[in-house]
Amino acid sequence: MIEITLPDGAIKKVSEGTTPMEIAKGISEGLARNVISAKFNNTIVETTTPLDHNGTLTLYTWNNDEGKQAFWHSTSHVLAQALEELYPGIKLTIGPSIENGFYYDVDFGEHSISEKDFPEIEKKALEIARGKHDYKMRSVSKAEALAYYKKQDNQYKVELIENLEDGTITFCDHSSFTDLCRGGHIPNTGIIKAIKVLSVAGAYWRGDENNKQLTRVYGISFPKQKELTEYLELLEEAKKRDHRKLGKELELFTFSKKVGQGLPLWLPKGAALRERLEQFLKNAQKKAGYEMVVTPHIGQKELYVTSGHYAKYGEDSFQPIHTPKEDEEFLLKPMNCPHHCEIYNSSPFSYKDLPKRYAEFGTVYRYEQSGELHGLTRVRGFTQDDAHIFCTPDQLNDEFKNVIDLSLYVLGSLGFENFTAQVSVRDLDKPEKYIGDTENWEKAEQAIINAAEEKGLNYVIESGEAAFYGPKLDFMVKDALGRKWQLGTIQVDYNLPERFDLTYKGSDNELHRPIMIHRAPFGSMERFIALLLEHTGGNFPLWLIPVQAIILPVSEKHEKYAEKVLSSLENHEIRALIDNRNETVGKKIREAELKKIPFMLIVGEQEEASETISVRRHGGEDVGSLSIGEFSDLVSTKINSTLKSF
Repeated sequence: MIEITLPDGAIKKVSEGTTPMEIAKGISEGLARNVISAKFNNTIVETTTPLDHNGTLTLYTWNNDEGKQAFWHSTSHVLAQALEELYPGIKLTIGPSIENGFYYDVDFGEHSISEKDFPEIEKKALEIARGKHDYKMRSVSKAEALAYYKKQDNQYKVELIENLEDGTITFCDHSSFTDLCRGGHIPNTGIIKAIKVLSVAGAYWRGDENNKQLTRVYGISFPKQKELTEYLELLEEAKKRDHRKLGKELELFTFSKKVGQGLPLWLPKGAALRERLEQFLKNAQKKAGYEMVVTPHIGQKELYVTSGHYAKYGEDSFQPIHTPKEDEEFLLKPMNCPHHCEIYNSSPFSYKDLPKRYAEFGTVYRYEQSGELHGLTRVRGFTQDDAHIFCTPDQLNDEFKNVIDLSLYVLGSLGFENFTAQVSVRDLDKPEKYIGDTENWEKAEQAIINAAEEKGLNYVIESGEAAFYGPKLDFMVKDALGRKWQLGTIQVDYNLPERFDLTYKGSDNELHRPIMIHRAPFGSMERFIALLLEHTGGNFPLWLIPVQAIILPVSEKHEKYAEKVLSSLENHEIRALIDNRNETVGKKIREAELKKIPFMLIVGEQEEASETISVRRHGGEDVGSLSIGEFSDLVSTKINSTLKSF
């Protein structure tokens, strides 16, 4: 007999060789019908895997992220079989699950596919799924695996197998299909009731531009057709909210091939929006005791060698800038923190001077691959709302909690109320990914967990997600469409103070090492604005939106009164403009609606005579006739209801 511990602490004594599915049946038939994946001792296993020793077992259904990942990975096998049957001679490479769905990278050889082929592929995949074929894992020797794929002339799988150790190689079979696979499948294909091929794209083998370009086929699947229908409706809504589309319509930003890929150009309205966001955070930072600093866009290569950024990110940076002086090299700044370390180092500090809080809206540069660039969410030049706090060990807990408060203020004021805090720690199995000693890492990780608990945050711990120099707390936010984004990060760092030899004089008159907190509530201005655009659909909070009201004179003879209204609004600090084009009021209203202007103020003879404005909200609500003072109160009330106090 073996002992199996369940997540609630219950212990099941079962015979050696019992499977997760049999344990599920022992709990309830209803659970067994819904279980599609399992994890045993932190390793994903099949529901049919015999368990031969004591351990902890977690059972997953479609309602768990892990269950969805197994479901989508299993469907990638079905898609691959369908593609092989429809396009003989193709070469399969890899087919993982992703956040929403899965993909399979394929060398189609002489074949090609496009959107018109999607229905036929979906039909074939569903036909295979309805066969209710079991997924069966089997171990194979390295020689067998190589022989199998050499016979198929599939150099991609051969390359993968050559990098694997004998005794660790497994195949997965279902129906007449076999694939190289590590495992993690649903019980059988019959659970898959709906499949959609979403798109195709180019992808270099193993992400290397020097390798052959393959075709990446993206798809998604569900256990019910209704769920696929709902997902496709969500996709349509996401297309309407695409920040690239809205950014163009609202005249916020643009890109230029002459300027360069991934380098956004901010138009006047977008620049005003950015400036308002910056001022919003600057005001809060001032109250929290931050001091603004400014650092250059470049730094000597040696600066980033010292910090460790060059060793970790040198390949993702722009190439060094060589000056006329021999052996002098500069880099476009990939991070602000080394510069802030040098600002700290410019003066001696006592423990009485700490904490020091340096903040900067600093623009940094990373050479992202062209295929990975995406609007404002993945760019080559972006501005971080960066700050670095240098404090004593005794101050760490309070300083970290204060940064949590600031981050919550930012998220709340911008309508991001649905979030989970993620404590991102080291992957203990990959120590080579990190710098610094184990003791400092353990102290930093525990400090973050303590602060999260003291602030009552709903948090999860994610192994392997830490920065190379320290653990962090990330805010994982759900937007209006239910998508997860990482917004805002706080990091504890013992390593950069060591590398830059930062010190302060303690109460014992000895020199000590400060602890460094990195924080960026927005993360990057570009990415934050992109996500805010998609979350709000372009209907920004009233305090933030570039144009709060547009004045629509009924005819040319009312323009003088419109200008008087504009002047009064400006005196009340309301951002407005006049649409005095020779168009009908109806057309002006329609265009103002498309530009998502919150208020339309119509002025004609009646309004001029009574010195009022006829107010219409974005969306069609007729507020009625108001004085400028009454309208100003309306705007103030609306702003105060969304903009939190700090």
